[in-house]
Amino acid sequence: MSNNTILLVDDDASLIELLAMRLEANNYHVLTAHRGTQALQLLQQNSIDLVITDLRMAHMDGFELFENIKKNHIGLPVIMMSAHGSIPDAVDAMQQGFVSFLSKPIESQALLEAIENTLKNHKKRDNALSKHHFHGLVYQSTAMHQVVQQIQALAPSQANILIQGASGTGKEVTANAIHKASNYADGPFIAINCGAVPAHLLESELFGHKKGAFTGATQDKVGLVQSADGGTLFLDEIGDMPLDLQVKLLRVLQERSVRPVGGHTEQAVDVRIVSASHKDLYQAVANKEFREDLYYRLNVVSIRLPSLQARPEDIPLLANRFIKRIADGQKVISPQAMTCLLSYHWPGNVRQLQNVIEHASALSSSKLITADVVESAIPELGETSFKGLNDAKKQFEHDYIKKVLSLCQGNVAEAAKLAQRNRSDFYKLLKKHQISC
Repeated sequence: MSNNTILLVDDDASLIELLAMRLEANNYHVLTAHRGTQALQLLQQNSIDLVITDLRMAHMDGFELFENIKKNHIGLPVIMMSAHGSIPDAVDAMQQGFVSFLSKPIESQALLEAIENTLKNHKKRDNALSKHHFHGLVYQSTAMHQVVQQIQALAPSQANILIQGASGTGKEVTANAIHKASNYADGPFIAINCGAVPAHLLESELFGHKKGAFTGATQDKVGLVQSADGGTLFLDEIGDMPLDLQVKLLRVLQERSVRPVGGHTEQAVDVRIVSASHKDLYQAVANKEFREDLYYRLNVVSIRLPSLQARPEDIPLLANRFIKRIADGQKVISPQAMTCLLSYHWPGNVRQLQNVIEHASALSSSKLITADVVESAIPELGETSFKGLNDAKKQFEHDYIKKVLSLCQGNVAEAAKLAQRNRSDFYKLLKKHQISC
């Protein structure tokens, strides 16, 4: 059973009804429009996988409709059909970017083959994005490509790795990617946030305890270090670990063994330690808030994660991944909504983007998540700065242009198209904001 939705556009009511019946008989979901303007409304309100439009229509012909689709529904495939099936029409259609051309009268087999081939090729294009996945990391930016290259180089070794980056940048996902790419991949991956566990419980959580070791210890407990034996232990927010526990962790790293609280014997462990902190641990060492010897044990090699603002090219990939996971393929993000996501500065990084997508999905009553829904899910900017409206608009425009340019890797023509401006206007904006490309 096909889940694909096809929009048929033709001012010939009898033909469009006949084609709809043929497609529905082959398990396609079909929407129909008799005018270009009606088609545009349906595109705004629904998630469409393929458009099939007539060339000759009153008020808005197939070429005009396609120009609008290219601008506002980026990547949506369109097939043209025409009773005037001349070679020049077909050539012109293909040069404009139509994926296929069908000459009327439409043969059922030719129609179905064109649809099947188009959807298959479109799916291949979408699947090509999967090459930008690395054990849970989703990326296409240069910044994250460099991170992945680091992981690929470091993962096979036994060296302890320190991941640094702002909150929400994906440190646990990165640690898990390191584990999956390492020689410890067949073992367990165990994570603990050192800042989220009360100090008096953290020692027992990490190293375990023996029955009777303290009040409430009614039975033996295996610690996370022992549970991670043969695998990877991820210590998130390691900078929040109390100094007295830092000493005990250092001993585990040096001796490759652990002694439970209240125990008298050492238990050998083979565990890879990956740690992370949003704090500057080097400065914490200087402030006597973190042990220097432990810092160098943990920071044999270091990986620094970029902020989401520094990798805007990854926003569409991440957003689509989140909505697919949250809505199980039942909702999609409109191009206008994606532009809205690209225009935001994301102080909370990837975690905030995920929260916004979850919020927008819950708010959206239709399959298509629109720009106004996304805007309502993003917190207001400048609530405490009280900038003037003109200054706020200018700052937004400046930041938006820089992100669009970054997304298009400095290609002004592509950036102008994405911003829905002609090239000369876009150059004026670059000059206005003194932005070089």
